[in-house]
Amino acid sequence: MDPIRRLFVEPKQAVIAVALVAFQIVGTFGAAHQQTDRADVDALAIALVVASAVPLLWRRRYPIAVLTATHAIVLAYLLLDYPRGPIFLSPLIAFFSAVLQGRRVAAWVVLAAGFVTETFMPVILTDEPAPDAGELFLFVAWLLVITGAAELVRIRRERSRETARTREEEALRRATEERLRIARELHDVLAHNISMINVQAGVALHLLDERPEQARPALTAIKQASKDALIELRSVLGVLRRVDDQDGSRDPAPTLARVDDLVSRAGATGLDVIKRVEGPARPLPAPVDVAAFRIVQEALTNVVRHAAATTATVVVTYGEEAVTVEVEDDGRGSAAGSVGSGSGIVGMRERADSVGGSVEAGPREDGGFRVRARLPYAGRRG
Repeated sequence: MDPIRRLFVEPKQAVIAVALVAFQIVGTFGAAHQQTDRADVDALAIALVVASAVPLLWRRRYPIAVLTATHAIVLAYLLLDYPRGPIFLSPLIAFFSAVLQGRRVAAWVVLAAGFVTETFMPVILTDEPAPDAGELFLFVAWLLVITGAAELVRIRRERSRETARTREEEALRRATEERLRIARELHDVLAHNISMINVQAGVALHLLDERPEQARPALTAIKQASKDALIELRSVLGVLRRVDDQDGSRDPAPTLARVDDLVSRAGATGLDVIKRVEGPARPLPAPVDVAAFRIVQEALTNVVRHAAATTATVVVTYGEEAVTVEVEDDGRGSAAGSVGSGSGIVGMRERADSVGGSVEAGPREDGGFRVRARLPYAGRRG
């Protein structure tokens, strides 16, 4: 910060200083009525009272310098034997401010030095009587109360800042998780539907010259797949825009209830897909249901794109504690993606992990490839 700009005073600090000066002046005259043996309150006494509050205007920028200045002014006031009054509030406020600004050790040193100086300098330089043991004990106790109160305020403020920082970090973490979730949604939607479109386009091109009458189903499948992709894409992007998209809102949510749609789309490419459900179906928590659907979708997409398979099987098993989805094919095995590699398998593992589940993916012993995901009903805990 520019040194000149550091000299400017914040309006709020000016108001506080003016209020403090008014209180101290009134309090000083009140103390004078009770301490008739002290020097009369004159213009110099008022000037010192005012001067003790002026440095507080810059206590946040120069905490130790302000604390030292207020003690020096209070010492001059005491040496002139003016009534003991609220002038002591100035160094007290300066001390609290220095501690809260993080200058704890320096503030304690200045406070202790100020206490010793203000207690014994009047005794040495004037006819002020020396304090007895009881008075010294009260002074020390008062210092301990002041330092303890300052530390409590500092700790409370630091905890408040830590709480605010934790909340901010939590908000950032949730935002990051939401971005990852949206990225997975976009990957699943685009990869699945565009893969279907690509396969069907290849079929249509192959049939267009030799058997044009059989190209119509492939083109119809392309139209439907592209429509579904647009609807789901609008739904996902609507989260980013924070607006309601009517077309997307009419589209069913991606759940296991829509696995038949995935089977039919994959079947339209010429792949023979068999679906089997084991155990009584039951309602699933939304995150688990969506994860199960997307894992099946990605697994079938991999079969269509990479496996060169003729048959695929989708098995949904409702167990006592978890739902298990399994997709296997009779294709080229590792061609569907090696274990632990490929954004598709990584995405499936991330989805399963987000709800406390797991994914196993790898070639089958008798050929082909298998993806098996276990997703607990309870989802991820804690």
